[in-house]
Amino acid sequence: MMPTALPTEELINELQSFGARLVDPGAGADSRRGGAGPSDHKALTIDGMTVMVPVHTAPAFQSPYLVERPDAFGRSRVLREGLPIGNVSFPQQPKFYGLKTADGIPYSRIAVLHGRDVLATTVLQTCVRYRSRTKTCQFCAIGQSLAAGRTVERKTPAQLAEVAEAAVRLDGVRHMVMTTGTPPGKDRGAAILAESAAAVKAAVDLPIQVQCEPPDDDAWFACLRDAGADALGMHLEAVTEPVRRRIMPGKAQVPVTRYFEAFRAAVPVFGRGQVSTYILAGLGDGIEDILAACERLVAIGVYPFVVPFVPISGTPLEGHPTPPAPFMHAILQPLAGMLAAAGLRSLDVKAGCAKCGACSALSTYERGQTGRGCA
Repeated sequence: MMPTALPTEELINELQSFGARLVDPGAGADSRRGGAGPSDHKALTIDGMTVMVPVHTAPAFQSPYLVERPDAFGRSRVLREGLPIGNVSFPQQPKFYGLKTADGIPYSRIAVLHGRDVLATTVLQTCVRYRSRTKTCQFCAIGQSLAAGRTVERKTPAQLAEVAEAAVRLDGVRHMVMTTGTPPGKDRGAAILAESAAAVKAAVDLPIQVQCEPPDDDAWFACLRDAGADALGMHLEAVTEPVRRRIMPGKAQVPVTRYFEAFRAAVPVFGRGQVSTYILAGLGDGIEDILAACERLVAIGVYPFVVPFVPISGTPLEGHPTPPAPFMHAILQPLAGMLAAAGLRSLDVKAGCAKCGACSALSTYERGQTGRGCA
């Protein structure tokens, strides 16, 4: 017989691997479909940790996990084969979603709530790589939400500042993530991120992480910091060149060696732990490959945020399996120890994916490290 409860990190790994079926899909904040990610997910809070759980993916439709309708206090049980194994709650719909910009655009098309208290936006909802079958990242859905009319192609600095101020005032948002599709040009999006960060910082005191591919000129890192960015994300996604060439042929034209050069240049500008990279486990890299890359990153002072790959409907990888929970455990447990030994904590990250932590169980593993966990 199955236990009536699972440890928090195990439950998160299981739900992010299998996804979940919801008795009440409308409970809590709206789920997200398409877009730059995380997508096809629903935010759930487990043991005080808000995580993104797949609910609109093919694996989720067949998931053994069922989340019951929330009770009068907003709490739900998670069942597997009819047996309760955990409890969750749903973050509520943010108040700023009910507003429109001065030019009549719903705020939710400018920026959205991720996790519990993170404002996220894709400043440029197009990418030079997206429309080419020979260049596009096979997991990317950046064009889906644009085609469906759920967002706008280019968010102006004024729009972002207006929405950010309201999200802080009405919903207590604590930090912001600005990502972008890669535009033409050698700055790879740094220029539009800089002007966007400057506008938001002029309107509200909100920590900001910006995310882009490594620009050709390292001078952009100081420009981004001076514009108001508190943290920087440059996302490898996959760590070995063969997997990168197969999964993201266009992005792989910027080699791993260039990423590490950029990491070494960016850490002195932003500080240890304020530069991070997103690694998608389950695309083909082995456990040893990912941990070896993480060891190199941690030594530089870069926070490697490892998350399970979740396929998005309508992408070339929509049928690709998610990594099993034991695979994630075999990575996240030693990684948490590695981070603790280096004094890198998600708690200390000023803004961004690593601070939010909703797409991975990594921060719950951090909490298991004596004296090293997230509060």
